[in-house]
Amino acid sequence: MAVYRQFDALKFVAGLARQGSEFLFAPSDHRSLSLRRWLDGVVAKRSFDICFSLGVLVLFSPLYLAIALIIKLTSPGPVFYVQRRVGKDFRPFGCIKFRTMVINADAVLEEMLRRSPELRAEFEQDFKLKKDPRITGIGHILRLTSLDEFPQFWNVLKGDMSIVGPRPLVPKELYKYGRHIDKVLTIRPGLTGLWQVSGRNDIPYGTRVRMDSYYVHHRHWFMDLWIVCKTVFVMLFPKNNGAY
Repeated sequence: MAVYRQFDALKFVAGLARQGSEFLFAPSDHRSLSLRRWLDGVVAKRSFDICFSLGVLVLFSPLYLAIALIIKLTSPGPVFYVQRRVGKDFRPFGCIKFRTMVINADAVLEEMLRRSPELRAEFEQDFKLKKDPRITGIGHILRLTSLDEFPQFWNVLKGDMSIVGPRPLVPKELYKYGRHIDKVLTIRPGLTGLWQVSGRNDIPYGTRVRMDSYYVHHRHWFMDLWIVCKTVFVMLFPKNNGAY
């Protein structure tokens, strides 16, 4: 039932987007129609990505530096963690995050999965663990508030990602998208998106795939605006245990 409610909400937002455009831009007005097409176009989305990312990085630079300093002082190792992800047109890129795990996280994970078939099954299903002992103290806070993803605004500026879009996937996840993957990777992955603001880790993986596919087929400037606003709300008032 929860899955159907999620998609009912998405359809409602898509309907609002269409109605909002029709209200703001009269079909009979050629200038309004041109503006509407521009807002839904690639240039407008990229312009928004650049302006929004620059604004956030400048405005919150003190917070950015404070987080980096806390990570450095409380946990040995680098401040950032760069993970290989798959972007638009299957191009790989390095997705930047604040480091939230111990420095030998990959080796620890391999040993954990070797010893526990249950953990291996969980990881192969979701590509993450609900109770991950590799996460540091500050890492739990960063994941709860999604501040670990703050450095991805640099990815947006570089053109690897967009503010709103499908999830940035690791190469091992591609097969789980099946026939949807070719369509999903026709646009840049997003720093936020439909599944992030619709329940996040409470949502089954298959539903995440459907949400990403839904966004690609129904994306609209009004929907992007709605997702950005809801992302801020979700960050301020997280309902679950945050990212894991």
